[in-house]
Amino acid sequence: MRTLVSPLSLRTPRGRVIYWTTLVVVVIGFTGAFVFPLYWMVTGAMKSPDEIAQIPPSFFPKHVDFGVYKDAWDQLQLGIFLKNTALYAGGAWLFTLAVDVTAAYALSKLRPFFGKLILGAMLATLMIPPMVLLLPTYLVAKDLPIFHASLLNTPWAIWLPAAANGFFVFLLKRFFDSIPRELLEAAEIDGASPLRILWSIVLPVSRPILGVVSILSVVTVWKDFVWPLLVLPETDKMSISVGIASLSAQMPQNVLIASLVIASLPTILVFFIFQRSIMAGLTAGSLKG
Repeated sequence: MRTLVSPLSLRTPRGRVIYWTTLVVVVIGFTGAFVFPLYWMVTGAMKSPDEIAQIPPSFFPKHVDFGVYKDAWDQLQLGIFLKNTALYAGGAWLFTLAVDVTAAYALSKLRPFFGKLILGAMLATLMIPPMVLLLPTYLVAKDLPIFHASLLNTPWAIWLPAAANGFFVFLLKRFFDSIPRELLEAAEIDGASPLRILWSIVLPVSRPILGVVSILSVVTVWKDFVWPLLVLPETDKMSISVGIASLSAQMPQNVLIASLVIASLPTILVFFIFQRSIMAGLTAGSLKG
């Protein structure tokens, strides 16, 4: 296999120095590009409004004051917004698993007629810009067909649109395809129904991909802004992102930044706790054997 730099050149002292220097510079550069905004947000909350507006900006606050986080919690009613967002994210997670797992299982193992056509139609929805779907989805939520009920200012306006996701169905189907069919056939011989096979065999061995789908579904709802802004206009029903934006004009800059730090903490903690599950689930099912 030919590479840009030959293995022989890398074994020389000059080659090793160049290799490690390049590696360290690239790693530090990319790490700084991703971590620096978080550092700037955390330290910016502890600066006074005058320090934030200072040009050139200071990299460290003159006086470290964690009381601004308490002010942000009280003044922006973050407790209510966080509780609302946790309700929306938790419900969306349950509906996503119920709908997408069963759809992926049916397409992968039950193999219905026109299954490939249905999967292709689901994947085709990923090519449509989300902004294009806002208006028709909003009209459906405002007047639900058949039932003629309005979902506005209810959690259903968040849960139902989040439930059907073509990307999640594709990820789950790819993983289910890697499960040996002999395992399922043995369960069928023992008299297990398709639902029993899904619950007792497929789901237990699919924990990595279920973890990925769970994390992505929760984070997507947690950080969403435009859709909750449209369907949850009442203040006591707002999500964390919409609530902070609605009150931002009345708050000092450092208090606003502190509220953003608090709103970001749950998703950051989820990532650090489940980062191994994310990587394992994304690579699981990519190879058969």
